[in-house]
Amino acid sequence: MADQKKKLREMLGECRASLTPKFARVCSTAIQRRLMATDCYRAAPAIALYSPIQNEVATAMVATDAISSGKEVLFPRVGHDRGAMAMVRVHHLSELVPGAHGIPEPPAEGEVVAPADSAGALIVVPGMAFGPQGQRLGRGGGHYDRFIAALPREAITVGLAYSFQLLDGIPQESHDRRLHYIITESALIRALEPQAYAHAEEAGRGGTPG
Repeated sequence: MADQKKKLREMLGECRASLTPKFARVCSTAIQRRLMATDCYRAAPAIALYSPIQNEVATAMVATDAISSGKEVLFPRVGHDRGAMAMVRVHHLSELVPGAHGIPEPPAEGEVVAPADSAGALIVVPGMAFGPQGQRLGRGGGHYDRFIAALPREAITVGLAYSFQLLDGIPQESHDRRLHYIITESALIRALEPQAYAHAEEAGRGGTPG
């Protein structure tokens, strides 16, 4: 299965690298707008985002909107010690600096927010590929799988992807974690029922994603 994942990452990485800057920009804008139009984004008091690399879907528009609307905005920081990932609060994108792997991340002195304190948060996750049942093929480090596994049930996870990254099937292992939603430039896929919305629906408060 590791070989299957490796080959899939290589193939999709080449496809993503071949995107023109204009195509990536237009699609990223559409994807971010689709995310910001959802109820789960509007209701979230906190949102965790990623710093895009290698033509991943951009997140700066969402970050700017979330900061200006008073949401708590978090970005991951990967430590040098065994690659542990922590979510750190930022107040402006200018705070991000190149980290251990050259990816922009919060500085070491930033305020860390533990997964257990993210019950109402919307966690936006990068990936190489996604499936209609919320399956995800990550970058390969396992950072997000471990982080998602530690989240409270009420946290909502969303994958952002170009349409070609949405596949019918993805190799899955026991440690792989599924996501609640997948958003592309042309669709919002509801994969899992978020615990927070299940409670809301029981209370008669709605609960649609957007």
